[in-house]
Amino acid sequence: MLTINPTTEESMEPVLQQSDREIAAIINLASVATQAWRHTPIAARARHFMTLAALLRQKAGELSALMTREMGKPITQAEEEVEKCAVCCEYFAQHAAEMIAWREMPSDGTRSGVRFDPLGAVLAIMPWNFPLWQVIRFAAPSLMAGNVALLKHAPNVPGCARALQRLFDMSAFPPGVWGTVFASLQQVQTLIAHPAIAAVTLTGSTRAGISVATAAAKVLKKSVLELGGSDAFIVLADADISMTARAAAMARCRNNGQSCISAKRFLVEGSIYDAFADALVEEMRALQVGDPANRETQVGPLARLDLLENVTDQVQRSITAGARLLCGGSRLDRKGYFYPPTVLDQVLPGNPAFDEEIFGPVAPLTLARDAEHAIQLANQSQFGLGTSIWTRDISRAQHMAGEIQAGSIFINGAVRSDPRLPFGGIKQSGWGRELAAFGIHEFVNIKTVWQA
Repeated sequence: MLTINPTTEESMEPVLQQSDREIAAIINLASVATQAWRHTPIAARARHFMTLAALLRQKAGELSALMTREMGKPITQAEEEVEKCAVCCEYFAQHAAEMIAWREMPSDGTRSGVRFDPLGAVLAIMPWNFPLWQVIRFAAPSLMAGNVALLKHAPNVPGCARALQRLFDMSAFPPGVWGTVFASLQQVQTLIAHPAIAAVTLTGSTRAGISVATAAAKVLKKSVLELGGSDAFIVLADADISMTARAAAMARCRNNGQSCISAKRFLVEGSIYDAFADALVEEMRALQVGDPANRETQVGPLARLDLLENVTDQVQRSITAGARLLCGGSRLDRKGYFYPPTVLDQVLPGNPAFDEEIFGPVAPLTLARDAEHAIQLANQSQFGLGTSIWTRDISRAQHMAGEIQAGSIFINGAVRSDPRLPFGGIKQSGWGRELAAFGIHEFVNIKTVWQA
């Protein structure tokens, strides 16, 4: 198959699927590497990741341009993604040892406690929207814990997959510690069942997560799933309208609106609803849409034609169901898969814009009577990834954080991932956690050791 530049609609290099024999050779190499890597001193593992961090920064220009070509990420955001990857490598190189150190736990034995041993080879099925970050945020904790990994990347970012493999090779990771497979869906199912694969992680759609979780469960293997989201962005009556509307536009349209943790449902308290709607429309219209290679661009194209068609269909169905279009709402008349920043008003539960995840720069507005109603609306979703709350009343926001069904709550800030904090969701947004000590512990055997 060919990959398509979403800005120009021109074909790029073809993606060649590997044969079963080629994939088997990569698995065998990983299997051989497992024993040696698990016994490699953690300080030596850390040195590889410090080298990787330096290489990421050294090659930031070409890596950023590659992401921009393959999936349309605005170049300045691509540069930020590379830097975030470097920071993540450094963080786990510096802190993994303490996270997986022997932990004394007194009992009736003369000595008892817990050790954290690697599981083995982990299959990582990764998405296109953050093609470097979502790989590195899995790789850094998992490999520092002593696991090895096989990457099955999204088919529309093959260049990013190859670039990552080159970076790991250049960082002198031993052969087999990091491998890359270009596999079909059927081959992925076979990979999950392979005896050499100890666990699997996926970042992607809920449908993909169910498929992978089912396959892993059939062979009793651990899985971590980071799936879709329809994050609530709650604006209470005492919020700074201008500042919050500006943050809302960026929270919705970052990465061209293609992020699981984008703000996707805007729940606004009634007394400021109209004023906030006006401010949000103004901010959305002011965003610069264009060639993502241009440093002034804030919103580039959607990554694929089918994604553009999905967003177009969802917006039209939402309007048919009663939503009112305030701005945007149709594909731009230009080359590339461009969809403008769009605001929908009068979006109620039952409307597609409320119930479904829209993976594009579309902001649906819903009126909340008060803070308690906002909590009800936030929880009225199949998803549970993140929520942001905007208010001057921090005490009330902290109370709301305990009532909202989501894996992350951000107060007066947009939801984001950070190596120092656990990341993940509940409900249809998946299970398990990435990052921080909680993330590194997902792919270890938490082993009790008791001594008489």
